[in-house]
Amino acid sequence: MNLFQAQPGGFDPMLMLLIMAVFFFFMIWPQMRRQKKAKTFISSIAKGQHIVTTGGVHGKISQVNEKFFIIDIEEGKMKIDPSAISMESTQAAYPVETKTEEKK
Repeated sequence: MNLFQAQPGGFDPMLMLLIMAVFFFFMIWPQMRRQKKAKTFISSIAKGQHIVTTGGVHGKISQVNEKFFIIDIEEGKMKIDPSAISMESTQAAYPVETKTEEKK
């Protein structure tokens, strides 16, 4: 009996291989890319960058350590784990308010 022959009542082995390949390219490969991108982002974080944590806390990196970061927030300072950083927030998205506007 040949292994690559379709058997009555069974699955075609080529069909199973195709399903596994589709699963890999649509599920596993994009996740591996996201993990690699997140790892390079965490390793590139430097003092002075504005970040957002996974919990939604916005802050500015004030100290970088290999096991944790210390961020300045409105209420003081916070010690966070590197995996808690979600993304970088730019100054363009959160501009500093100036007092040039006059009340009418």
